[in-house]
Amino acid sequence: MAGDLNLSNLKPAQARKDRKRVGRGMGSGKGRYSGRGIKGQKSRSGSHAMRAGFEGGQMPLYMRTAKLRGNTSADAMPVGPFRTYTQPVNLRDLEARFDVGEEVTPESLKAKGLIRSIRKDVKLLGVGELTKKLTITVHGASATAREKVEAAGGTLTLLKEPKQRKPKNMKRRPEGRTKDATPEADEAPETAEATETAESES
Repeated sequence: MAGDLNLSNLKPAQARKDRKRVGRGMGSGKGRYSGRGIKGQKSRSGSHAMRAGFEGGQMPLYMRTAKLRGNTSADAMPVGPFRTYTQPVNLRDLEARFDVGEEVTPESLKAKGLIRSIRKDVKLLGVGELTKKLTITVHGASATAREKVEAAGGTLTLLKEPKQRKPKNMKRRPEGRTKDATPEADEAPETAEATETAESES
């Protein structure tokens, strides 16, 4: 049959087109300078492999522009170079995938397809309702999630101690300044009275 395939009539489904060969004479259309022009950086070999943002040696735009403070220190987490990532798991997922009395660990979450990796921390969030008594062991949990787990009769164990937040500097806020100013005003008369009492006794 004429339609049978054999080694003599094999060909690709879409015809291949040979690339344009440069530097093969003036009649080829890409002779002499091979379409690169005369001299200059872009006529050299390797000139088209410059990294993104490179401007030929002059000060690049991302270095010329002004920078704002922040995002570069450990205190700026979770943004900046010290950013961290946790895999979120909601209570509604545990309700759907686990039975009563089961133990919830990063390994069991991975086995049930709720997380992708056990090398990253897991945080339990409080979206949804939980009616089953479960024994949960994760790296972190929100306050709402803890309340709902305990209300259902389950237990929650953290693999990492929760990080203590730094107390906010209230003196920088208007309400903090007014609170601090009031005690100082009250203490001033007491100091004056104590001084007068000491002088009279002497």
